[in-house]
Amino acid sequence: MNYRHAYHAGHICDVVKHATLALLIAYMQRKEKGFALLDTHAGYGLYDLHDEKAQKTKESEAGIVPLWKTFGGEDGLEPPELLAAYLRCLKNLNPDGELRFYAGSPFLARQMLRPQDRLIACEAHPDDFAALRRTVLPEADRKNVQLHHRDGYAALKAFLPFAEKRGLILIDPPYEKPDEVDALLKALMLINERAPQVTVAIWYPVKDRPTLWSFHERLREAKLGEVLIAEFLFQPELRADRLNGTGFAFVNPPFILQEQLTALFPLLHQTLETGMGAEGSILTML
Repeated sequence: MNYRHAYHAGHICDVVKHATLALLIAYMQRKEKGFALLDTHAGYGLYDLHDEKAQKTKESEAGIVPLWKTFGGEDGLEPPELLAAYLRCLKNLNPDGELRFYAGSPFLARQMLRPQDRLIACEAHPDDFAALRRTVLPEADRKNVQLHHRDGYAALKAFLPFAEKRGLILIDPPYEKPDEVDALLKALMLINERAPQVTVAIWYPVKDRPTLWSFHERLREAKLGEVLIAEFLFQPELRADRLNGTGFAFVNPPFILQEQLTALFPLLHQTLETGMGAEGSILTML
C-alpha cells in the first residue's frame, strides 16, 4: 500500500502502457457488440503533472512530455494511427495545448467507452479510491462505469464470467509484495477457469532478468493458451536494482497486437530518444 502512482505519472512506462491499452480497447471495439474491461489496480484515474508529487520526481519529462511536444499541442505533428486514440484522450484533457493533466488507465478507458461497453475499476488504497471517484465517475454514465473499493484479485471471483462474454482484463499491480507473482498466477488460473476467452494484459517492471525468466517460465507452465511477451527497454540492463524497462504479458492477445507493437515500440524509442534502437524492443510468444 506504499506505492503511489502520482509520483510516477507520465513516466515512460505509462506512455508504453497506456498507448498499448488504447490499441487493445480499439481492437475490442472493432465489433459492434459491447465488451467489459476490468482494471484490477486502477489508481487515481487522473493526474495533475503540476502537483507536488509529480514535480518531486519529474518523471514525465522523459515520458509524456517529449511525446506531447512532438504530437500534442497546437503545433504538434499529426499523430500516427498507432498513437491517435491515446493522444486524443490527452488532448481532450488539455484543450489549450499545454500539457498539465495525464490520464491513468481507468480515465483513458472511460474516454474510449461506447454506450454498450462497460468499465469495472478496482482500487484498494482508500485515498486513491476517493480520488478515482472524483475523477472518473462524476461525468460518466453510471450504467457502464463501476468503481469498487476492493482488492482487484479478490474481485475476479465476483465479476467473472462477464455478462458481455467479451472481455479485457488489465492487471497492473505495484509488485511491492514478495508473493505478488504467486497472487498474479493464481488470478490467471482463476481467469482461465471462469473466462478462458478473455484477453488479459499483465504489466510488469523490467529489473532483474533472471527473475523475469522465472516468471515467464511459470507462465509457460501454467498452460494458459497463447501468451505474448512484449518489453520496452529504455536503458541497458546493466543493473538489477533499477527500472530498466516496462513489460507486458498478454494472454489471448489480439492477432494483430504483435505486429502493432513491432511498429509502435521503434516509434516511441525514436520520439522519446531512448537511444536503445532495436535492442530496446523484445516481442516473443511463449
